[in-house]
Amino acid sequence: MMKKTIWTRTAIIGVAAMLSVSLACANGYREKNIQVDVAKSAMKVTPVRDWNSLSIRPGKKAETWTLDGEQLNDVTFYGGIAPGEPLIREMSKKHKPLPKFTSETLLVEIPELLEGTYRTEKGIGSFSVTNSKPDQFLGQDGIRFTYEYVDADNLPRKGEARAALIKGQLYMATFDAPRLHYFEATLDDFHALTDSAAL
Repeated sequence: MMKKTIWTRTAIIGVAAMLSVSLACANGYREKNIQVDVAKSAMKVTPVRDWNSLSIRPGKKAETWTLDGEQLNDVTFYGGIAPGEPLIREMSKKHKPLPKFTSETLLVEIPELLEGTYRTEKGIGSFSVTNSKPDQFLGQDGIRFTYEYVDADNLPRKGEARAALIKGQLYMATFDAPRLHYFEATLDDFHALTDSAAL
C-alpha cells in the first residue's frame, strides 16, 4: 500500500512538472526588469512586473502579452507595420479583407485602422473611439486613444492604444480588457509597459 501511494504521488508530481514545462514552452515568460524585443521588430520593452507572451501571434509583426489570460487583459504590440500591410494575419483576403496601413495614413487615422481591423477580425458591430490626443511613444510624437466595443460574446470591453509613425512604419501597442474591473485594474500596468518602450 505504501509503495502504491509513493508511486502515485511521484506520478502526479511528474505529470504536473511535464504540464508546467509544456505550458512554459507554449507561452513565453517575460521576466520583470529584463528588456526584450517585441513583435519581431526593433521595438523593445522592459516590463516592471512578470508577463506571459502568447505563443500564437496575431500576425507576423504582432505579439500578445497577458497577465491573467487574453480574455481578461490583452496587450498587443505591432512592430514596424509597413505600407500595404494589415495589422494582423489576414485569414481570407477574399471574404474578410483587412484594412491596410498605407504610406498616406496619418496619426489621426490610426484609430480608424484599428477599428476596421477589430470589426473584421473580431466580428463586432459596436466600436467607438472615446478619446484621442497627442502623445509621446517610442520617443516620437504619436497618438494615444481610448475605445469601447462589445465583443462577440456580448461582453463590454474597453481599450487604450499608443502609436507612432517612424520612418514610414507604424508602431503601436493596444490594451483590451473587460470594462468592469479588469480594465481599470491593469491599466497602470499597460502604461508602465508602454512607457518603457524604445527602439
